[in-house]
Amino acid sequence: MSVREISEQDHRAFLDSRDSASFLQTPAWGRVKGEWRRESLGWYDGTELVGAALVLYRQLPKIRRYLAYLPEGPVIDWETEQLGEWLAPLTRHLKGKGAFGVRMGPPVVTRRWTAAQVKEGIADPDVRRLDDLAPTERDAVGARVVCQLDELGWRRQTAEGGFAAGQPQYVFQVPLAGRSEEDVLKGMNQLWRRNIKKAAKMGVEVVSSSSPEDLKAFHDLYVHTARRDHFTPRPLSYFQTMVDALGSESPDRIRLWFARHEGDLVAATIGIRVGTHAWYSYGASSTEKREVRGSNAVQWAMIQDAIAAGATVYDLRGITDTLDPDDSHVGLIQFKVGTGGEAVEYAGEWDLPLNRPLYKAFDVYMRRR
Repeated sequence: MSVREISEQDHRAFLDSRDSASFLQTPAWGRVKGEWRRESLGWYDGTELVGAALVLYRQLPKIRRYLAYLPEGPVIDWETEQLGEWLAPLTRHLKGKGAFGVRMGPPVVTRRWTAAQVKEGIADPDVRRLDDLAPTERDAVGARVVCQLDELGWRRQTAEGGFAAGQPQYVFQVPLAGRSEEDVLKGMNQLWRRNIKKAAKMGVEVVSSSSPEDLKAFHDLYVHTARRDHFTPRPLSYFQTMVDALGSESPDRIRLWFARHEGDLVAATIGIRVGTHAWYSYGASSTEKREVRGSNAVQWAMIQDAIAAGATVYDLRGITDTLDPDDSHVGLIQFKVGTGGEAVEYAGEWDLPLNRPLYKAFDVYMRRR
């Protein structure tokens, strides 16, 4: 097994040969993260390309040494019992490029909980976190990956701390494989079904667009949402780069969604799809006219589109692991639980120090920052 740099064209072709991969592992995502140096890597078994990765390099202040970051990747055979044979040539290559450490997020599931379990956990005063609930499923592949990474000297990173680029370890997903629109709708809770029906009755119209010209309307509502919910919004230029980069890679990769009531924009979202995996990436909603349920309407339209496109999962992205009803984050979980999907735990992000003094200095720097 060997690892070497590949062209973006070969990288895209490899991803196209698979059912799906994280959009964070597409060559286009490297163009979105313009403040990082990017590289497409390929794993070769002889002359055959058998794996690929997008690597983002973050430079240490003042010296030419880097943290090599593989968000939700690499795209390799994670079912292997010889994970070291895949990771050893990767770390050799990255060390040769000046990396003092490697961070990656294996795209493997470790545990799942049903929506009903999560709902019961929120109502149970003795339950505070997902860890307090017995999962409905423990994934053998995920458990084997975690065990092998431990044995190979990789360090598990906590989901809430550390590097600013970290991806969520817990997400909420709606399984779509083999399910019709009617099946998915029946799986939602009564409130979601009622809100979807109410939005339609009140005349909420949902349309989608892939045009960068429509981004300003999304961003204006997104900034309004940020002020209301007290978070720092990304600039319009970030979303312009995102739509341009992902859209140029595939016409179906990224779409904007708008829910309007009597001409007023009441909700807007950004959706992404790679193969059979569809994601809800960003969302915004108006403070006014919340009673028309634009947020439910736009989510339902996105789910319908994912089903029509042959997606097997609709991913609402990150949740925290808290089930404490007094925690401010629990409202987001309750909104997503209404879709009738499942809480999913991934293996999380893992670090391998290649130069221990530099890695320790970087870790201290990031914690202070």
